Amino acid sequence: MGRFTSVADRDAVEAEGPYAQRNLPVTIHQFLTATRDRFPDRPAISFQLLSGSKDRAETLTWRALHARVTQMANLFRSLGVGETDVVAYLLPNCTETAAVLLAGAVAGKVSPINPLLDPDQVAAILRDSGAKVLVTLKSFPHSDVAQKAARAVVQAPDVRTVLEIDLNRYLTFPKSLIVPFLRPKNPVSHKAAVRNLNAEADRMPADRLSFADSAGDRVAALFHTGGTTGMPKVAQHKYSGMIYNGWLGGRLLFDESDVLICPLPLFHVFAAYPILMSCIASGAHMVLPTPAGYRGDGVFDNFWKLIERWKVTFLITVPTAISALMQRPVDADISSLRMAISGSAPLPLELYRRFEQVTGVQVAEGYGLTEATCLVSCNPVDGLKKVGSVGVPLPYSHVRILDTDGNGTVRRECGVDEIGEICVASPGVFEGSTYTEADKNRGLFAEGRYLRTGDLGRLDADGYLWITGRAKDLIIRGGHNIDPAMIEEALARHPAVAFVGAIGQPDAFAGELPSAYVELVKGASATVEDLMKHARDHIPERAAVPKHIEILPELPKTAVGKIFKPDLRRRAIARVFDTALAESGLAARVAEVAEDKKRGLVARLDRTGTVDEAAIAAKLNEFATPWEWR
Repeated sequence: MGRFTSVADRDAVEAEGPYAQRNLPVTIHQFLTATRDRFPDRPAISFQLLSGSKDRAETLTWRALHARVTQMANLFRSLGVGETDVVAYLLPNCTETAAVLLAGAVAGKVSPINPLLDPDQVAAILRDSGAKVLVTLKSFPHSDVAQKAARAVVQAPDVRTVLEIDLNRYLTFPKSLIVPFLRPKNPVSHKAAVRNLNAEADRMPADRLSFADSAGDRVAALFHTGGTTGMPKVAQHKYSGMIYNGWLGGRLLFDESDVLICPLPLFHVFAAYPILMSCIASGAHMVLPTPAGYRGDGVFDNFWKLIERWKVTFLITVPTAISALMQRPVDADISSLRMAISGSAPLPLELYRRFEQVTGVQVAEGYGLTEATCLVSCNPVDGLKKVGSVGVPLPYSHVRILDTDGNGTVRRECGVDEIGEICVASPGVFEGSTYTEADKNRGLFAEGRYLRTGDLGRLDADGYLWITGRAKDLIIRGGHNIDPAMIEEALARHPAVAFVGAIGQPDAFAGELPSAYVELVKGASATVEDLMKHARDHIPERAAVPKHIEILPELPKTAVGKIFKPDLRRRAIARVFDTALAESGLAARVAEVAEDKKRGLVARLDRTGTVDEAAIAAKLNEFATPWEWR
């Protein structure tokens, strides 16, 4: 592990020579083999099904993990998976999930799928990828993953084999005896062969691959990304990008003595690459607390005790989780903890201060995205952390702030502290072929090389990167661009506010007007009037003061804690349209707001009485948002 205290440390690493000339493994199996050879008997992965600090846990050494990944890769090949074929998994976290991620990339292309999606979405992903094998859970109490998988496979005829993991093996007596009687029935049958993953893997060689490992770099993973902007796309990841993320962690952050607690899902790049790959590169130990991570029963209540149990040195987190942890007392010895890294969304200053005050540990914010195989920048773990920035671009990640047109043509490069689009070239960027669909790559690269992230940001005089908003999230009020971050940051300073999502709501006159949705701190109270006054007092730009503020019990969030703005936009469109129709005495209402691939969000209407279609059309056509009858 090297030092990472400043831009100078980053520059010193790059000055050692070009990245391509570093003697690094080429394939994931080589990568894992090198770690097994260095640290065969050190712990690699630990998993506990239940959240208690004394509950049963399973730990695999690097030798054991390497053997299991080798067996699973051999199994996938025996099932007809070649280098261009896909192994999908629909899984929460467990020991097998990490092994399947690695083995799928060794045998073919691995495609992680979010188990929170509905069966139709899962089926669409399986069809789009042409997955031959799906790894999922055996039916288990308090989980609907097996049922979702069964419904999805009915609609995905390319899936020939379903491999199941039975979480009951992690339970102790007497709970393990009860599970067979409580398993939910699977109401759907499909034509794919269903087998037990562990039983089938046990039959495979553990000491060698039964096939020739890849001869060079290739696409080894497909990650679906929708983020906060709507319809998912499929990003392609190569061995080189996956290993680059791990090399960064091993060079700058971790060594074999570190313990990383990972309560984030392994279907997301944050957990899969900066965490798992960094552990492989460094020999560090990854701990997975419960299948659902931060969402697991009792995880937040037991979290500090889990840090004490595992002697955790690095906490991987997101702002939503930090907020929840700050509502619980530190009731354990957490002296082993030396750093927390937060990603996925900006961290409010107050939350940063509160965490440091309570734990004595500073949070280092970082930045990454699925399209770049994750990591781009991070605040120096042992140096100056500029709260609100996402830190220093990491070695060999070349970040430019560019003024581009819609096709990726660079009009000019922005100066210091000037806001433009963040564009990135790095070993994690698959130039020209980031997405599986060629059409989605058109206009995606500036100068043919720099990935246009869609994020707005700036580089300050010290070389720190600041994200100021999403290019697609700009609120355009009468031609005037409003950055939603301005609204969100102002409202987040109210002591009763936990989270804020600001969006543009449709307006017949201005096109869009700013509106904000708020989730309050647990136990706190505030009225809309309180928040509106706070907004007027603290938002410096009059045009940015929200026209509408609404308090929700909980804001919609993605699995890694990002506020999911498409859901907020849906609410706003339905509210604005319904109000316009009611005020005009028109007998219709918005039944749903749906995503259309070409038109974006579309309001779909139901009739509620005798309808004057011409009058309704005249009224709703005043808005730019498309609509149709359901």
